[in-house]
Amino acid sequence: MYSVLETAVGHVVGALETTTDATGVTFHRTPATARARMADDYFDLMSAVPSGVRLEALTDTSVFEFDVELTRDLLPDTTSPGSTFDLVVDGVLQEPVRATENLVIVDPVTLETQFHPAGPTTLRFELGEGAADRRVEIWFPASSMLKLLDVRIAAGTSLRPAPVGAPLWVHHGSSISQCSQADRPTETWPAMVARETGRSLLNLGIGGHCQLDQFMARTVRDLPASAISLELGTNVVNFDTMRERTFASAFHGFLDTVRDGHPNTPIAIVTPVICPVAEQQPGPTLFDANYQMRTIERPAELAAGALSLTRVRELLVREVDIRIKEGDTNLSVIDGLALFGADDVKDMTDGLHPNAAGYRRMAGRFLALAGGLDGPLG
Repeated sequence: MYSVLETAVGHVVGALETTTDATGVTFHRTPATARARMADDYFDLMSAVPSGVRLEALTDTSVFEFDVELTRDLLPDTTSPGSTFDLVVDGVLQEPVRATENLVIVDPVTLETQFHPAGPTTLRFELGEGAADRRVEIWFPASSMLKLLDVRIAAGTSLRPAPVGAPLWVHHGSSISQCSQADRPTETWPAMVARETGRSLLNLGIGGHCQLDQFMARTVRDLPASAISLELGTNVVNFDTMRERTFASAFHGFLDTVRDGHPNTPIAIVTPVICPVAEQQPGPTLFDANYQMRTIERPAELAAGALSLTRVRELLVREVDIRIKEGDTNLSVIDGLALFGADDVKDMTDGLHPNAAGYRRMAGRFLALAGGLDGPLG
């Protein structure tokens, strides 16, 4: 076995950029300028969770070895099933490979943290003996921050670029799009949709941080996307960051920026999926002692313009309709409740996030709504 770390990093797709320190390489799904200006440790952590990030290459090796260090945030009194990697060989999904992680235990009420180190671990991906050239994808976890320390392949073999050409689908959203609760990285709903439609996925679903930020609008604007989808509104209510006046304006500003680089690219606006406690009650939302979502009551004097999820959906439909009437005919709305609604609440882990079964259903429903001949992914 010999190291091909530098070559392997060059064949990783689905990240915006990388950073390298003395021990390894981290893949980021937000730009460096945003991370520096935000100065927010949780933003940095979510940015470095490699949902949708994968190695794509041609190789004649029969085995890969990865040295990795993983870090996962977890609620007290819960256990991690391990961080999951997926191996795809010539389009065929293999058995998942799981690894232990450093754990950051976060108290949902006080937000105090405890760090439980596990250290680096070595993973082995067996391709088996076979054809001289195989196309390999290794999908990184959607649940943990990853630092890649080394990549090794069998002596006398090589790692080469995989053929490119799949159209790029850029998706931006919240933790509902990052999908840390999925069973495996190829079963986040965006990954399932991308694999079914033959798209190359760039998943910019950043847990807790889909806030109509201009740095994300500029990021999407500058990417060579053939289709764009934006899952909007949930985090705005979760953190009570906007009211009607600012939300509508921020939405148009975001779309205006994206359209500067994509005047005719199909864009689908995905409204929030169900969160029962915030359907009629404005945010913010917090976890209770049982790790379930709850909202915070506010005085009636502060109710004007406050946003519930129901109101966010109404505003998104209204503002999209305005833009369509202005001539943006490549803009559409996908109802989040049609993806995951009242009949699906049994498959929520905490009153906010779908579980693995819920994400699989979301993928099938998104395909039906967005993948037809007239859909943005058609």
